[in-house]
Order: sequence, then structure tokens, then C-alpha cells
Amino acid sequence: MTAAQRSVELPYRPDPAVAFECVADEVWPVLLDSGAHGGERARFDIIAADPTVTMETRGGETRLVRRDGSAVDSPDDPFALVRAELGPVDHRPMDGLPFAGGAIGWFGYDLARRLERLPSRAVDAERIPEMAVGIYDWAFVTDHLERRSWLVAAGRDARTMERWSDLEAAFRDPPGAAGRGRLRVQGAARANMDEAGYRRAFERVQAYLRAGDCYQVNLAQRFEVAASGPSWPAFRQLRQAARAPFAAYMSTPAADILSVSPERFLQVDADGRVETRPIKGTRPRDPDAARDRELGEELVASAKDRAENVMIVDLLRNDLGRVCATGSVRVPQLFELESFPGVHHLVSTVTGRLATGRHALDLLRASFPGGSITGAPKIRAMEIIEELEPHRRGVYCGAIGYIGFDGAMDTNIAIRTLVYSDGRVRCWAGGGLVIDSEAAAEYQETFDKAAGMLRLLREAAD
Repeated sequence: MTAAQRSVELPYRPDPAVAFECVADEVWPVLLDSGAHGGERARFDIIAADPTVTMETRGGETRLVRRDGSAVDSPDDPFALVRAELGPVDHRPMDGLPFAGGAIGWFGYDLARRLERLPSRAVDAERIPEMAVGIYDWAFVTDHLERRSWLVAAGRDARTMERWSDLEAAFRDPPGAAGRGRLRVQGAARANMDEAGYRRAFERVQAYLRAGDCYQVNLAQRFEVAASGPSWPAFRQLRQAARAPFAAYMSTPAADILSVSPERFLQVDADGRVETRPIKGTRPRDPDAARDRELGEELVASAKDRAENVMIVDLLRNDLGRVCATGSVRVPQLFELESFPGVHHLVSTVTGRLATGRHALDLLRASFPGGSITGAPKIRAMEIIEELEPHRRGVYCGAIGYIGFDGAMDTNIAIRTLVYSDGRVRCWAGGGLVIDSEAAAEYQETFDKAAGMLRLLREAAD
């Protein structure tokens, strides 16, 4: 630990929502939430707030705003801007923790327009930034495997040391849940495609598949409803039901993000080891234990779902190969069954090692957006998505996570995600379509995936 860095161990509490109350009313508060699983893949929670600089990308410009209020607009590559604000990789993880300061935020699906030439047909109904990232000098990190918590700081910002005693006191003795009221929803969430509209889009995808344009296309529908009130209590409710390993809550002036994603996108440790875990293949859970087990076994044995999964594994192997050392990309696990409160998923693991001179943000840029939520080949699938989905995806199917000052990174695929802005809440659900997909089953799968979010919205209705 360098002289500027600081770390103090504080009492462990299994529910990160308790600690988050310390910062819920600060500027740009964020919680990266592992669902308190305590396993190697879902082990750490990260809480941060009050970034030294914020970056919001809209179209061809990124606005950087520093804490003193100074602002500048830049046309430069957003990924390059984040890397420049992080500065040179200059220290190792602190006390074996995954994060001790750096960038946290979202990289929306439509940020891909800065990387590829894509048509512009879908309506941008949200009008929120394609990228919203803060640079955070301190964090409260909890290890659920070791049952320990730390307040840590990179020490790059003088304000951190000025308020260190107050931060330590707050996280040592959190204030308890404030009386924030609740999220209130007006009416029922409406989809942007009815069943007939979904079937028409499905048939267009099938025509493209038969013509050889693609092997797989991810088709999603969006749900929307008017809402008012605070989003943080709704996230507390959502996370309790979902217990997702890559969940996140983030509040910015542009939007609040409530994500309970089960899917890791890209992880890079401080030594350059890379992992991605694409999900492709879904079955609903069943309250009957025997039937639930049958559904899981059916998924593992499904030739269709295994074929979909391996298509995305191959795509990701190619994406990783663009920035990983030659010969380092491997597939240690194929078709692993993982079960969540609402669905069973088929998950594979692809690993690699960053090539010399490469940064985690090079990997994120080269692989963005994730192949599991586009299809293959990626660019043609994205063109078809733009043609057939009525609205832009925004944050959905992008990525949420951190990139540390030490070069480490962990991001999710922003699925099972609610976006709250301008008095509206929106969420999405989709699935990969292949040549032998059935319209009725795929349409129902979108509701299976959205069930937890739609339940929350129904319960929040006035």
C-alpha cells in the first residue's frame, strides 16, 4: 500500500443495503451488489459515492464535469477518456480486495454506435447518456466469503482525507433506513410489442436466418410505465427477490439504474487474467421440486440451447482473441446449469490473458456489446435488432461495473435491468433466436425473464 492509500477494517454486515444508506443521498451513489452469495464468483459488494469527475456520453460528445463545477466537452473515444482519467496503472489490489478506487458506471448498448456504423431506426425514448461513469477515490468493500468489510481509498483526492473520519464513522455505525417512501407506479406496464407484433418480428428474423445473414439474433421487447417516488427502496425489494450475483444500483441526475443481472460480461484481475461467462439457454423455475429438476435437466440436454450457447462462446473467443495473448484463450466450462429464483440458465466460461501492453478497457471496447445479447455475426445481428425493435435499448444489454486504478475490471451484462428517468420506468427482456426457434416459446421466455421486474411494478401500482 502506497503512502497515499488508506484502509481500515470495519464491522461486517451481510446486507449491503444497510451500508448504502450512508451514501444514498450523496452525489452519484453506486452499489455493485453480489447478492450476498459468498461464493468465489459472487463474493464482493462495492459501495461508492461523490466521484471526483463524471463522464456522460451523448452521441458524439462526452461531457466531463469535475467536482469544482468545471466542465469540458470532448469528441474523443469514450473508452479512451475513461482510461485517461484513470491514469497509468500504478498499484496492486489493496488487501486482496477487488477495488480500491477507479471508474464505476454504465456503458449503454447504444455506445456501440461510436464503434460501428449502424442504422438509426429505433426511437430513442429515454434520451439518457450512452455512457455514465464516475471516477471514485474511495469505496466501502465487503467480502461475503470472509465476512469482513473495509473502507479503502486510493488517496488521489485531497477531499477523501478531509472527510475520512466522517466516512469511517458513518460506515462503522450506519444510520439505518431513512423514511424515503416508495416507488409508485401508475397503471400496468405496457410492452412495445404485442404478441402479433412479436411474431412479425420473429418471422423477419427467421427469414434473415434462412437467407444466411445470421446464425442467431437476439430479439427483445420493452415494458414501460409511469412512476414517481424514490427508486432505492424498489431496488432493495428487487434484490431481495432476485439475489443476483452481478446486481447494481446507480443514481445519477440523468437516470436511476436498478439491475439484478445474473450474467458476468468481462472480468480482468490485476494480473491480466480474463474471464467471461455468457448465458444462453433458459427454462422457467417450477415450485414443484421434481418438475423444477426436470426442467433443469431438459435445458442441459437441449441440443438447440447448447447450439445457441456454443455460437456465442465462439463469438466471445474471437472477441477476446483481439486483445488477449496468442494461445491464451480457453473454454474451461461448457453448458453449466445455473439456477436463479425465476429461471434456470445454461452458462459457459471463456478465459484468457491480456496481451502485453493491453488494458482492461481495450478488452471492453473490443468485445462491446456482449455477444450473448446481440447474436452472431455480431454486427449483422445488431443491424437486424435496430430494424425490428421499436425502441433503442439504452442501458439494457450494455454493461455495468468497475475498472480500478490497478487495471482490474468486472462488468455485468445489463439484463434484468430497470431504468427510471423522466417519470417513467422501463425494463426489457429478450432471447436468442435460431433457425429452429418457436415463436410461442420465445415470446413466453421474455415474460419468464421479466417476471421479477414486472411483479415489482405490479406491487408498486397505486
